[in-house]
Amino acid sequence: MDRASEHVPVLTDEVVAGLQVRPGGRYLDATLGAGGHTASILHASAPDGLVLGLDADPEAIAFAGQVLRPFGDRVIMQVANFRNLATVIADVGFEFFDGVLMDLGFSSRQLADARRGFSFMHDGPLDMRMDPGQEQTAADLVNQVPEAELADLLWKYGEERHSRRIAGAIVRARPISSTGQLAELVARARGQREKIHPATRTFQALRIAVNSELENLSEALPQARNVLCPGGRLAVIAFHSLEDRVVKRFCQQEARDCICPPEIPICVCQHRATLRVVNRKPIRPSDKEVTANPRSRSARLRIAERLSN
Repeated sequence: MDRASEHVPVLTDEVVAGLQVRPGGRYLDATLGAGGHTASILHASAPDGLVLGLDADPEAIAFAGQVLRPFGDRVIMQVANFRNLATVIADVGFEFFDGVLMDLGFSSRQLADARRGFSFMHDGPLDMRMDPGQEQTAADLVNQVPEAELADLLWKYGEERHSRRIAGAIVRARPISSTGQLAELVARARGQREKIHPATRTFQALRIAVNSELENLSEALPQARNVLCPGGRLAVIAFHSLEDRVVKRFCQQEARDCICPPEIPICVCQHRATLRVVNRKPIRPSDKEVTANPRSRSARLRIAERLSN
């Protein structure tokens, strides 16, 4: 495996400590990826800890299967999007877990594979599907969505300040078929230099939209909470403010007994807290980790604990 495609999991020690991994525990890695976090959890839970690993990408499952082969039947892997985790867990025969991990990033192997179309650093087809079986691709959005709707998409999911200018340039240049073509077009449309590549936000927006990432996360979080045993931990690693905001709001809401609007003087929601927020501020990688793995610099880890009710 070459260095460009080698995936290094982020905040591994912090995840193992945050989940309070112990021998004999049961854990769910809802976004298995290349299997790095799961390997660390299996080491820490030896000799009899178990991990159920899910991933929507069949190639990720196949690769992780090779990485995790030494752990034998202590790990079970399923091709599945984490928005369906409750159904998958029931089918496999699991009920409750001592810890659930969600790493919301995508792997270096996916980035390095030009066929997948995730990166503007490698020219390839405009695909960006985590699940190759789904129909909609980034090319469909780029070439079919009306200009105003495309501009809104770039602003909503990429927080792109020049969304209207970029959307107009895309529509005038249609059809667009490759990542290189799109990246070059966006760079010309923006006409400004920043610390990040000018196409970064556009590619982020398209990837999020293609894979319904924020919607899937919103569906997966309450299911993950429901499958935690009392005292079990939920650990979520986010890589940009949009997904981190979803995680933060969910944890804050589930840590409160009442979620009624402030203008209602008496509680009518009957909501009861189900989680305790473990770290008020997200855990960030150390300077040493960022130096060793620059792709970890935007990672932020939030941890919450299931209450007994």
